[in-house]
Amino acid sequence: MTSQLRHSHARAIVFDAVGTLLHADPPVADVYHLAGWQHGSHLDRDEVGRRMRAAFAASEAGEGLVRQPTSETKERERWRRIVASVFDDVPDIAPLFRTLWQHFAEPAHWRLYGDAAFTLSELAERGSRLGIASNFDRRLRAVVQADPILRRCERCFISSEIGFPKPDSRFFAAAAAQLDVPPDEILLVGDDWTNDILGARAAGWQAIWLDRHESSGPEAGLRSLAELLPLLER
Repeated sequence: MTSQLRHSHARAIVFDAVGTLLHADPPVADVYHLAGWQHGSHLDRDEVGRRMRAAFAASEAGEGLVRQPTSETKERERWRRIVASVFDDVPDIAPLFRTLWQHFAEPAHWRLYGDAAFTLSELAERGSRLGIASNFDRRLRAVVQADPILRRCERCFISSEIGFPKPDSRFFAAAAAQLDVPPDEILLVGDDWTNDILGARAAGWQAIWLDRHESSGPEAGLRSLAELLPLLER
C-alpha cells in the first residue's frame, strides 16, 4: 500500500464525500423507490436501482478525464434528468423531483462512516490540514456544517461551485490553488477509481483508493479509512 504514496508526508489530505466519508441513510435506491411509489410509479425496488445506476453512469460520461463545465443550475437539471429517466411511468415528474431533491438536502438523511469519523478525528488531532472534494452541489455544505467532525475539514471543494467535476484537471487545479499547496503535496482519498484516483494523479496529486467492497480493481486499495493512519506515519 505504501507504493501509493510518493512522499512520506502530505501537507493537505482531501477526501471524497459520498462513498468515502458519507453514505445516504436510508439507501438512495430505497428512497427513490418509496418516493416513486408515492407519486404513482409501479416500478419495483430492483428495477429502480438498476435504472438509477444506468442513468447516473450516463450522466457522468465524458472523453477521457475531461468533463463538461457545471454549475448549480446544471447540477439540478442533471438530477432532474436522472429522475425522469428512472421514472418514465410518472406523468408529471416535477413533484417527485422536488421531493427527492429536498430529501437529500437534509443532513439527517446522511451518515458518516464509522471509520471516517475515527480517521478524521485522529488526523485533526495530529494537526493535519483536511478537506473534502466532491462531485455534488451546494446542498453538501449544509450536510458538512451539521456534523462536528466534518466541520474539522478546512475546505470543501464542490464541483458545482468550482465549475468542473472530477476527474477534470480543472477541478483539481482550482482546489490546489485554494489550498495554496503544490499538487504533489496534496493527497486525495476516494472510492471512485476514475473520478478520484485517475483524476487526482493526472493532476499531479497523490491519491489512495478506498475499496470498501473488495472489488478486483487495478491495484490494492484500503478496505477501511483507518488503514490510512499508519501509512501517514511512515
